[in-house]
Parts: sequence; structure tokens; C-alpha cells
Amino acid sequence: MKKLFFLLSCLAMVMFCMSCEKLFNKDKGTKLGGSQSPMGEVGTTVVSGSMEIAGISNFSASVTKLENGVSTYSGSATLRNEILKNLVANFPGVTISGDQASITGMQMQQTTEGIKCVTGTGSGILVKYDSNVGDTYPIGSTGKVRTVVSKTGVDDYGYGMMLIKTIQVEENTSYLKHSPGVAKITYIANHKFGLVGVKVAFDDGTSVTFPVYNSTQNG
Repeated sequence: MKKLFFLLSCLAMVMFCMSCEKLFNKDKGTKLGGSQSPMGEVGTTVVSGSMEIAGISNFSASVTKLENGVSTYSGSATLRNEILKNLVANFPGVTISGDQASITGMQMQQTTEGIKCVTGTGSGILVKYDSNVGDTYPIGSTGKVRTVVSKTGVDDYGYGMMLIKTIQVEENTSYLKHSPGVAKITYIANHKFGLVGVKVAFDDGTSVTFPVYNSTQNG
């Protein structure tokens, strides 16, 4: 009887540990740790190189508020590409008038561990720098995920006048209500410079990559 009780106790302990591990793994996909990144502090500016060939230019944004680790952004851009207009219209805090897009109240969390979108349908982790290829992050309550598709570990990505290491995270845009013509978005990031590029893949097989530059960086 004592042996049976001992075996049952061990089985219960194993099941409890497995449940805790599942809960931990679930939190691991939605929580962002690390310390506050300078890139999320008030006054940081974000710009992109002019991409007139893709119909977007004059993009700039800045952090206007930082509260409890969440940064609020305001910005603007000129959009002359209808497909990209429809895509950007899905993002929280974005309004479009003619060819002008304005951003108010978009909220992000940036730490030394990664980047997380806090608001909108696409809320959730965009990237964790220590992730590996095949890792996934849930996209809000959509049931969809973002997937790490590349992490070379070598300086092979052109960024300004240098080559840097990157991790690339891909999402299928089918969860968005208004994104006709767009197949996928890939977020390109670096542990020091944060988000360094956004690649948009269109349904016709073409794609365009928008470089992203922050005025601050992780130490």
C-alpha cells in the first residue's frame, strides 16, 4: 500500500510539473522581459529611407510618452500605394486622409529582450532577440502566430554603412481585415538597433523592404 501511495504521489508530482511547464511556455510566448530599452524612451525618433518606388515616403515617428514600460508613438508618412494604404489602415492609431497617414496613440513595449506591440489586432511579441528559428509568438487573440524564419548569427545584413546580425520574424496577414494584395510581413531586428527593417511581400510574388532607423539603441 505504501509503495502504491508513493507511486501515485510521484505521478501526481510529474503531472503538476508538466502543467506548470505548459503554463510557463505559454507565458514565455506572450511576456516580454528585460530592462527598459532606450529606444522606447520619450524623444526617440524613428525614420525610414525614402521608398518612392514603392509609393511611401517621408515616414517619421517619435515616442511621446513612456508609462509602465509602454511607449506611445506619434508620426506621419506619405502613401501613394493603395495596397500599402489598406495595410497600414489596419494598424492601431493610424488615420489616412488622401495620401497622408498619421499615427497617434500607437503603443509598443521595447526592452533589451525584444519588441512587443501592445494595441490592436496584431498585438503581441514582434521579436525576442534570443529566439531561434522555428519559435513562434501568438498574435493577439487571432489564433495565428508570428514565426522566426531566419537567424544567421553573422554580420550579413546591410544596415546603413555596416553589416549586422539579424533575426527575422514572419507573419501571414490573413488575420487582417483589410490587406488585399499583401501576403506576408517580415520584421527584421537586431539586438542592438531594434527593428531595422520591415519587408512586405505581395500576392504577385514581389516584395519591398523598408529600412528602419532609431535615434537611440541598446547598450
